[in-house]
Amino acid sequence: MKGHPEVVDYLKFLLRGELAARDQYFIHSRRYEDLGFHKLYQRINHEMEEEGQHADALLKRILFLEGEPDMRPDPFEPGTTVEEMLERDLQLEYAVRGHLARGVELCEKHGDFVSRGILVAQMEDTEEDHTRWLEQQLRLIRMLGSTLYLQAQIGEPE
Repeated sequence: MKGHPEVVDYLKFLLRGELAARDQYFIHSRRYEDLGFHKLYQRINHEMEEEGQHADALLKRILFLEGEPDMRPDPFEPGTTVEEMLERDLQLEYAVRGHLARGVELCEKHGDFVSRGILVAQMEDTEEDHTRWLEQQLRLIRMLGSTLYLQAQIGEPE
C-alpha cells in the first residue's frame, strides 16, 4: 500500500529519532551498570528495549507504506554524570513528545489513521511512563541531594 509521501517521510524522521533514543538509553544504561547503580541500569535498560520496540513499529509501518527506511540514528550527546544522563534523557523525551504530536496531526491531515494510532500509543508511553519517571528522578535529586539519591540506586545486580 503506497503511503502519502509526507507521512512516510515523517515516519522516517521519527524512526531516526527512536534509534537515537535507543542508543542514548543504551550507553546510559551501561554507564549506570558500570558505576554500580543497578536500579538505574534496570530501568534505563528497560527504556532502551521500549525505544527499540517503538523503532520496530515505525520500521514495519514504513515498509508497509512502501517507504525506504533510513536506519541512521540522529546524532546525540550522551551524559556523563547521573544527573546529566537523566536530564538528557528527559530533554530527549520532551523532543520526542513534540515530534510525535506533530506526526499525529500530519497523519490526521492525510487520513492515515493506522499510522496515527501507532504514534498516539508511542506518545502515551512517552508521556505516562518515560517522561514522568525521569521528572520524578530529577525531583528526587533536588529534594534528597545527589548523595542520598545515588545511594538508593545501588540495589542488587540482576
